[in-house]
Amino acid sequence: MQRRHFLATAAASAAAAVLLPGCDKAPRVLEGGFTGIDMARGHQLRDWLKTGSWPAPAVVRRAQVIIAGGGVAGLAAARSLRLAGIADFALLELEDSAGGNSRGGAVQGIACPLGAHYLPVPGDDAREVQDLLEELGLRQRVAGRWRYDERHLCHSPQERLFFEGAWQEGLLPVQGVDDATLAQYRRFAQAVAQQSKAARFTMPVLKSLDARKPLAPAHQALDAVTFDAWLQQQELDDPHLRWYLDYCCRDDYGAGTAHVSAWAGIHYFASRHGFHAPGEAADEARESVLTWPQGNGWITQRLAAPLQNSAQGGGQLRAATSVLRITENRHGVEVDAFNHATDSVERWQAPRCIVALPVFMAARVVQNPPAFLTGAARRLGWAPWLVANIHIDSALTDRPGAAPAWDNVLYADPTAGGLGYVNAGHQRLDARAVLAGPTVLTYYQALGDAPDGRQHLATQPWQHWADPILAALAVPHPDLRQRATRVDITRYGHAMAIPTPGMLGFLSQIGLQRLPGKRRQLSNGEQTPWIPTPATARLAFAHSDWSGYSVFEEAFTRGHGAGLVAAG
Repeated sequence: MQRRHFLATAAASAAAAVLLPGCDKAPRVLEGGFTGIDMARGHQLRDWLKTGSWPAPAVVRRAQVIIAGGGVAGLAAARSLRLAGIADFALLELEDSAGGNSRGGAVQGIACPLGAHYLPVPGDDAREVQDLLEELGLRQRVAGRWRYDERHLCHSPQERLFFEGAWQEGLLPVQGVDDATLAQYRRFAQAVAQQSKAARFTMPVLKSLDARKPLAPAHQALDAVTFDAWLQQQELDDPHLRWYLDYCCRDDYGAGTAHVSAWAGIHYFASRHGFHAPGEAADEARESVLTWPQGNGWITQRLAAPLQNSAQGGGQLRAATSVLRITENRHGVEVDAFNHATDSVERWQAPRCIVALPVFMAARVVQNPPAFLTGAARRLGWAPWLVANIHIDSALTDRPGAAPAWDNVLYADPTAGGLGYVNAGHQRLDARAVLAGPTVLTYYQALGDAPDGRQHLATQPWQHWADPILAALAVPHPDLRQRATRVDITRYGHAMAIPTPGMLGFLSQIGLQRLPGKRRQLSNGEQTPWIPTPATARLAFAHSDWSGYSVFEEAFTRGHGAGLVAAG
């Protein structure tokens, strides 16, 4: 029996001992606030960019490469530069720590995610991510086959759904649904399989693009309409199926089926593990995910660590630094940046710059921006996002059904954009500790469909978000208000690009021109095939925005490719 399944059995056995009736203790005074993102810095930067006026540079610094932006793409670019033998670079990051949407935090001393909380086991299209996982010791070849470290694979039970007053295993509604619903599940599974045969879906998407060929006709057709419209054409109208598909789109893209393209809706399944109707065999290995108490912050912390160690030639990470202006000229690149620690502007000069910023921000700071950048900024839209980390001091009362899982979702969550929560204590090796607490529940809310969601994030107090979240979770957990001690809320005004209709067709032809002589072997033995990278003579652009949606595989691969372009 695998360790993570043994833990599931132990957890189920322990559940009876710790899942007690709700207590009568009055709700405590709840502490909380906003954390993780310094919104004031972002607004100061916005105001300066509007006026084009900021203090004169107090110092001039030089490097071989400047990386603007320290999210996953910027960290991946830094890694590929180091592997290519370039240590003379500086990574400029707005926040106090690198990682972007994949940072981790802590509440009451318990590690938890501030954003992305898992990484699916990557397929062979994501070779760059596979190489990273091997470097981090997460996978190794045993008897000729790749094996992942069981401690980092999500322990069972992996996910459950609160549906019709009880918990059920899995997120697809199945308990008590009728034959008509099951028939539509099977029809959608067949449709995904057919689309996969008609054209190749890859993760990352850039691995299926070819500069010599137009977008595949099947992809063009899907990219032309919303997922809602395509489902209507297919007469797939079952409310349970439609709820599940809408949930999946909000989970990965920040907005539901009425906003994302049909290509994005199919890609969610076809690029990873397909869609399996109840009773159909599934490939467990393809559906496995890697996760940690701090989410993908576990990875980004390890990517950032070498950049902070000056004893090994590091010190390249310059946190709390806002990029104000990037100017490309015949002789190099000039970057003005505001250092929040010294309260002064620094000017950086380098032969090359990697712009690992969101597209909307890159279009504002790059002077005389190339047409592909301004075009992308006009066409892309971004979903605001909220992450609420709820500290509980002991085990929660649980409604009947499936045992507590890592990912816990409420069917028809009454909070706008609610996506359920993950349990930061789920990966503990002691099954009773998993259930008994204390722990942190990380609740996600996608606001890409919410009117004025971004404005509300910026103006409403933290209680405006915490109160309805706690009320929703109190339905399956009646004593949540007695157990909760603190709620920390992280706000992302532009969390992720939304893959709307037409986006794939527009982005698919950007950065596809091959650059000669770019294949080399890196210091760790990795081979470096050509990776499509939007670029000018001295700027290389890297961000998941260039794929039209935000997941780790896209950001890392694009950052890796941009680092190789800048390495020359």
